[in-house]
Amino acid sequence: MLKASIIAKKQGAVVEVPDPIAKENWAVVKILAAPMCTEYKAYLAGQVNAFLGHEAMGEVVDVAQACRVAPGDRVVVMPSYACGRCDLCIGGEYIHCEDSLDFNAFTNNGEGRATMAQLMLKPDWLLRKVPKDVPDDYAALACCGLGPTFGAIQRMAVSGYDTLLITGLGPVGLGGVVNGVYRGARVIAVDAHPWRRQRARELGADAVLEPGGNCLEALRDLGKDRGVDKAIDCSGNPQAHRLCIDAVRRGGDVAFVGECSDETSICISRDMIRKGIRLIGSWHYNMADFSRLMATICAVPEQLERLISHRFPLEKVSEAWDLQATGECAKIILKPWEKARV
Repeated sequence: MLKASIIAKKQGAVVEVPDPIAKENWAVVKILAAPMCTEYKAYLAGQVNAFLGHEAMGEVVDVAQACRVAPGDRVVVMPSYACGRCDLCIGGEYIHCEDSLDFNAFTNNGEGRATMAQLMLKPDWLLRKVPKDVPDDYAALACCGLGPTFGAIQRMAVSGYDTLLITGLGPVGLGGVVNGVYRGARVIAVDAHPWRRQRARELGADAVLEPGGNCLEALRDLGKDRGVDKAIDCSGNPQAHRLCIDAVRRGGDVAFVGECSDETSICISRDMIRKGIRLIGSWHYNMADFSRLMATICAVPEQLERLISHRFPLEKVSEAWDLQATGECAKIILKPWEKARV
């Protein structure tokens, strides 16, 4: 099979490697749509990596034994290699599993753990079947395209009564706009990049602001002088964290979705006790909510086509990473089995 690799700084390659082999309840999946996430950062930094990607949609092509899936099933490939046995996994919160399976040990250092490839290997319980009427590319958004903000919105019970702030309008934040609009919330979005602000408007955001200046005052005004009801940060920027905490009304909710290695300053008394807000860390969504997310996907095809701004064949992966680096894109879908147009 073919797969994408980073071989040096700003150098991507497509290499041929052995096909993965089905084993026990682990099935081989032909990847039909692989959404691209933050791998471009490693490409820009020159972090050599031969196992790229963590989200995909595909078709089961081989199993070693009778299990939860069969050849021909169209499936969403859930991220990680969670154990499937602990309380977190059984309760649907598999993303927080502390006993992840050792892929190398199980496969004897075999191939199959990358999604930016033609084939991959996955335990059957992490393959969720896709309804027949859901197109491949839209189903692939059930991971990082829509999943992180969907999980946050579920936990905060966002509804049509709420004004929802979303900071950071990369692909995850734009997916949050889709989720919020579908729930009937009044969505206010904040980002510094003009292209992303415009795409948020096209996806249905009620108001789109630039950070800095009088942004906080504008948010309080838009929230009827008391602040927004709920907020989701998708940027991972400490300044955006503070904006969400300061902009949300008393008794409101703030969910942090964007990964962040820096520290955010929080005053427990001022920000939480006296304001009465709830701070939530949300990485993904509960597995039990997969059918609800599929229902969302079925209901908003036009928005999803705007959320997917570009599609590239596998051999053009470097061009896709270069585009991501400009910020002038939403979700990009990599197509491992399509040939580049001449």
